[in-house]
Amino acid sequence: MALSGSLIFSHILPVVFAFFGILFLISGIMDNNKTKSILGAFLFIFAAVSPFIFLRVFLL
Repeated sequence: MALSGSLIFSHILPVVFAFFGILFLISGIMDNNKTKSILGAFLFIFAAVSPFIFLRVFLL
């Protein structure tokens, strides 16, 4: 049985992080703002890696 809250960290938060990452990437590229672009890239990569980090911590 899954731990309480594991669904949030494995399915919901990564989608939210990826969505905002893409918005920041688009906004940063359109405005020529490197800070927003870097933030968007970081959020998108964090969204891809976060389920592995959070679930490993919660399941140990």
